[in-house]
Amino acid sequence: MLTPRPLTDNLSVAPQIEEADIAQAKALGFRTIINNRPDGEEPGQLTSTRAAELAKEAGLDYVYLPVNNMNLGPQTAAAFTEALAKLPGPVLAHCRSGTRSTILWSLGAAASGTPVNEIITAAGRQGYDLSPYAHALENLARG
Repeated sequence: MLTPRPLTDNLSVAPQIEEADIAQAKALGFRTIINNRPDGEEPGQLTSTRAAELAKEAGLDYVYLPVNNMNLGPQTAAAFTEALAKLPGPVLAHCRSGTRSTILWSLGAAASGTPVNEIITAAGRQGYDLSPYAHALENLARG
């Protein structure tokens, strides 16, 4: 069952979605899905190819932007931020738990000037502890 966790008015994050969750996302008013989970992380997870097909059938935009420990950083965050800016919202981003999607958002938000305490508070309200990233976020905020 889909459990969107709103970080902003335009972005919610969620743990791994299933096939039925795509139709539910549409019913909840989402217009774009961003998949941050690499294919094959876990047996039986919904593949990006199948998710893209289902999103298209539902009339949703779909972006596959896989994130792992090797590419979780400024470049991927910039691609995520660009997708948020260009694609129709509201947007639902997901990965295994929602943490990587939240981190991507936080990096982009800090780089664009959102106060770090607001970023950490918004993530914390949804159960994501970004306090270990506070120093990195402050550095991004300073440019």
